[in-house]
Amino acid sequence: MYLVDKEVIHETFGKGSVVGYNDNYIKIDFESGVKKFIFPDVFGEYMTLVDQEAVNLVKMEIQKREEEKKKEKLRLRKDKALERERQHILEQKKTMQSRKVHPKQQAVFWCETGEEDKIFTEGRVFIGKVKSGKNKGQPRRLARINWKSGCLLTRREPGMPEKYRHILGVFMAEEGFNGQTCKDGYILAHPEYRLRLSEQESHKMLFWKYYMNKNFPTKITWNSGRQRYFDNIWMAQILQDIVSLKKKPEEREVAQRFFEYFCKVNHINGNKLPKANGALVQIQ
Repeated sequence: MYLVDKEVIHETFGKGSVVGYNDNYIKIDFESGVKKFIFPDVFGEYMTLVDQEAVNLVKMEIQKREEEKKKEKLRLRKDKALERERQHILEQKKTMQSRKVHPKQQAVFWCETGEEDKIFTEGRVFIGKVKSGKNKGQPRRLARINWKSGCLLTRREPGMPEKYRHILGVFMAEEGFNGQTCKDGYILAHPEYRLRLSEQESHKMLFWKYYMNKNFPTKITWNSGRQRYFDNIWMAQILQDIVSLKKKPEEREVAQRFFEYFCKVNHINGNKLPKANGALVQIQ
């Protein structure tokens, strides 16, 4: 687009000609002298070009800039929305960090055969539905579960005694998760802190080595229900043993990072854990 020497008509200064311009300003030489205007905005308000081809070029430039402004406004709106969401997550996290750590804010789940495949693929576990009362059929909520909680997946093989229930894997809830406000019944997994055991490893990790009913310490039974709360210390013991179980250096490193993160957020000294003392240990 070349506008130098093009004639213009200004509603106040009359006729003139373009003597120079850039992306932001244009200079016009009138009888009264050279004047400087914002470009191309002035052509939409106080001044017109005489040459029709130049008029069309300026219109195209104005339209182009208007589109750019619209895109910029849209980008800014999106950025503001993302920032609001980020601040909301940070506020939630601060609120949850300020809470006293509950000693039993871990969850263990009873998985059906093959269910762990879906859980690890989707990166979430379904808590279950309310079975009675006015909220029957609605997704359950686990009020204690938050981003400091681990979700332990277990299974008892059909026909086998309960004492052989074994651990399939474990993951941390995602950052910002709050069981009190969860509405869809799903606990989402943290993208980094996830461990799935091989079949051989799984059968070495017996759940009841760590878990016990403190009122009936030698009783090994899971009568009903999909989920139970259990002690933070027990989860730390399990994670520590998974670290020891891993033979490949890279897998052990991943498990070690998980263990250290868990201990940090749950205020546990990983170097001073008591030995596992679950129901299987009690009956020996």
